[in-house]
Amino acid sequence: MGGAAEVQAFSVNWFAAYTNSHHEKCVASQFAEREIESFLPLYATRHRWRNRCEMNLELPLFPNYVFVRINPRERVRVLEVPGVVSLVGFGRTLAPLPDFEIEALRSALGQRKIEPHPYLVIGERVRIKCGPMAGMEGVLMRKKNNFRVVLALDVIMRSVAVEVDADDLEPAAKSAGPVFLPPDCAPSNQQRQPCRPL
Repeated sequence: MGGAAEVQAFSVNWFAAYTNSHHEKCVASQFAEREIESFLPLYATRHRWRNRCEMNLELPLFPNYVFVRINPRERVRVLEVPGVVSLVGFGRTLAPLPDFEIEALRSALGQRKIEPHPYLVIGERVRIKCGPMAGMEGVLMRKKNNFRVVLALDVIMRSVAVEVDADDLEPAAKSAGPVFLPPDCAPSNQQRQPCRPL
């Protein structure tokens, strides 16, 4: 391998830290104390308890995940933080998240209605052509009278649904590649296979 590949392998990128359940805010606080750059996207929701009491809550947009911007050589600093289980990757190789996706999420928070959504892999792909999330591609859905685009972060297999105006959308490029069924939809006696959209 050349020197360029080595530099790329150890450049600063965004990675997903997988945390213990309900520890995301505590982990993000620990990252701040240890001067590790992190991003914990939150969304506002109203929760009704069994005693009929209602409360506004800020919950993690991606439960069990906090994003960190580090050099892969610094992974031990992240893994030492209480509540962090692992960094998302393939074997010993960390899986970086595109800077563009993180910056688009940061820009959209507070400007658009955004909420968690089940991870989807089959459907009509569209591209958002204007606004803070311009250039992002996802699956078009309809909820009541509103259009929503489901945006997927493939590295962590999570999605969010963002309200958009129909005028802000355009068809995405048709050559998106094969689509894979999630593990719980694939036949148990076979490996995950590419399938065609319905």
